Amino acid sequence: MKKFYVTTPIFYVNDAPHIGHTYTTVAADVLARWRRELGDEVFFLTGTDEHGAKIKEKAREMKLPPKEYADEISAKFIVAWQKLNIANDGFLRTTDPKHIKAVQTALQYMYDKGDIYLSKYEGLYCRGCEQYKGERDLIDGLCPDHKVAPEKMSEECYNFKLSKYAGQLLKFIKQDKLKILPANRKNEIISFYEKEGLEDVSFSRKNVSWGIPIPWDSSHTVYVWADAFLNYLTGLGWDPSAGSGQAPDFWPPDVQLMSKDILRVHATIWAAMLLALGLELPETIFVHGYFKIDGEKMSKSLGNVIAPGDLINRYGVDASRYLIMSAAVFGHDGDISLEKFDAKYNADLANGLGNLVARAANLVEKNNLALKLKAGSDKKLVKDYNELMAEYKFDEALKLLWQKLKQADETLSEKKPWKIEDKKEIKEILEPIAQTILKVADLLKPFMPTVAGRISEQFNAEEIKKQEPLFPRV
Repeated sequence: MKKFYVTTPIFYVNDAPHIGHTYTTVAADVLARWRRELGDEVFFLTGTDEHGAKIKEKAREMKLPPKEYADEISAKFIVAWQKLNIANDGFLRTTDPKHIKAVQTALQYMYDKGDIYLSKYEGLYCRGCEQYKGERDLIDGLCPDHKVAPEKMSEECYNFKLSKYAGQLLKFIKQDKLKILPANRKNEIISFYEKEGLEDVSFSRKNVSWGIPIPWDSSHTVYVWADAFLNYLTGLGWDPSAGSGQAPDFWPPDVQLMSKDILRVHATIWAAMLLALGLELPETIFVHGYFKIDGEKMSKSLGNVIAPGDLINRYGVDASRYLIMSAAVFGHDGDISLEKFDAKYNADLANGLGNLVARAANLVEKNNLALKLKAGSDKKLVKDYNELMAEYKFDEALKLLWQKLKQADETLSEKKPWKIEDKKEIKEILEPIAQTILKVADLLKPFMPTVAGRISEQFNAEEIKKQEPLFPRV
């Protein structure tokens, strides 16, 4: 039995979950479920990032203590993932006492080793990103993500020797010992290393009380990124007091999924922290794109934010999962809207899969046919599907399945079994169509677990009968 470890980033609790968080999490769930179907032992980790100045400020706006505010927002993520049928094995909160203790132990180890040292940090700081910015990171003097000018800041801090690991990391990335996908993202990171190089980074804040105290100097708290990255280890129950290089079960991650805005910190700070701790690097970092809403960036001010609950209320759980995963080439940006989702839902699900299942089941029941179906048929389809899934081509895997459904639908329309009286001839038409439906349902389980399960149960039954529509039209 192979082991497979997949992670999402832990999501910052400055706001409730939206479709961007949902995209990463559903993709990770699809991967985890697919690997479980292959017989692997899987661990799928997600969670929430709850410390930092921005959270304290947000809690103050809401007139709540920071922990109480974090509890409230973290619970919204947990509920959203439960509603979307996300089968994660772990959910890590950075306010968990075990995580806090492990972070302090890990930083103490790096400090004792000489990889963390007292210094002064001067630079431009964006509160929205909770990151220092170089002039090269700005567009017209503004943070490109938050459209505000970073403030000049100078403060005492403990620095991490990121520069020490630059050469080693660049070599590993070039050699795919740390594989970054898609290829354009790998090239982007290599270019950053070669043009900009790595400078030592702040690992503590002196004037931010909402954070993990630095163990050797309680006047400082751990910088939010250093705290957050270690979740990938602590979420597996990692105990750094066991010593350098002692990895938890399931380590290293087979794939870490994330959006492009946090690739650079993962491919630099996170990877260097692992080298400092004597631990193996992740095998793969896969970077997906952003969703735009009708060509516009999603933002509260534009009122175009789509929450997971909006999709579930409109389309149901499995249809929402399908629409998200088929909306764009995984690894590229996508442009979505509820109108586009409506059209795709009706075409692919109501008139496509749902209609074919209903027509086939109705004809089998009407003609009282006993079909002999095998879920393990069509080895070429399975092989092609698994190859696409292994390359994170989720949208193409779904297109492959829908091609098979379309072929079955066309066969049904061409041969018109409802106009034939010979039961043997009708069976010869319907049996391969039912076989295709059953096989597609089997392969659809990672994407649409409940609907796929219903179809499998329906077409595996001794008597196949028509049931309630799977996808009422919207």
